[in-house]
Amino acid sequence: MKSALAFAVGLGLGCVVGPWASAQTPAGLGIQVYAGLSITGAIGTVYSMEYVTDLAQTNTPSAWRCLEFLQLPVSPYLWADKSAPATGKRFYRALEFTAPTNLVFIPPGTFRMGSPEDEVDRTDYEGPQTEVTISRGFWMGMCEVTQKEYGAVTGFNPSYAPDTSNGDQPVEMVSWNGATNYCARLTQQERAAGRIATNAVYRLPTEAEWEYACRAWTSTRFSYGDDPGYTNLHKYAYCSGSLWAGPVGKHLPNSWGLFDMHGNVSEWCQDWWLDRLPGGIAVDPQGPATGSDRVIRRGSFHSVASDCRSAARTSLRPGAAWPDTGFRVVLAPGQP
Repeated sequence: MKSALAFAVGLGLGCVVGPWASAQTPAGLGIQVYAGLSITGAIGTVYSMEYVTDLAQTNTPSAWRCLEFLQLPVSPYLWADKSAPATGKRFYRALEFTAPTNLVFIPPGTFRMGSPEDEVDRTDYEGPQTEVTISRGFWMGMCEVTQKEYGAVTGFNPSYAPDTSNGDQPVEMVSWNGATNYCARLTQQERAAGRIATNAVYRLPTEAEWEYACRAWTSTRFSYGDDPGYTNLHKYAYCSGSLWAGPVGKHLPNSWGLFDMHGNVSEWCQDWWLDRLPGGIAVDPQGPATGSDRVIRRGSFHSVASDCRSAARTSLRPGAAWPDTGFRVVLAPGQP
């Protein structure tokens, strides 16, 4: 893989001690006055920005910790570690990250979460609208976790309607507890294989991440437009009249390449449920600290059409399992 390595002492002086991320210029020395790295590479490439605190650990793969996934906006790009301590030292690298083909990179950004009061078929659960900033990019499942994928990690398939052909139907009848257990096992498996950093995690999306990814820069009722008569919904979702969930990825994706966000199975999110959005301005909201139910984002094979909108939301007890409820995963850094 292509990588870059740099040394920084807090926010003081540092010196580059390895090749640039493009691996096209020779190793060289330089002085920098920030805790960070200069990256030269192909614009749009996603890098895992990682660090160690001891130069002797640079050849130990498990010692590197991921700070964020960065999609290179320009080249060269000066990246700064916003979490760097005021004292101490960190050695950085930008590692070109090749994610599994079933993940899509979601860039950071700001959006309005929830629905406006004049949106047709909205519920009170969808407000007040909240200006949310997602400060760091993350990887998200292109599709809902399938029965085949779930079984490969956990060893069983809880689905009410097991797919006896190729396992490409989404897993359902899985509780929030079951979904988070799958994420923990997948994390352990991928760390052991050296495919993700020691502190990177597979987890459920937060509710804000889910809606941000679903909308894909849109503010309409659906990611493809308002569709007042629901005449185009069938092109994007199994919804309103389907008897069972269908194979994933068979409808049109949103503009970020995510399939079935508007319907196939409803999807668990990480957050505890609150029947109102916080309102105002929020950065990387995580939901309430405690609760009795976990958030589910709407849209399943037997939902009414209005429940397939980008803002629609509901909840279930974390131990509950239903034949129309599944999940998709996020890959993101854990604690630095």
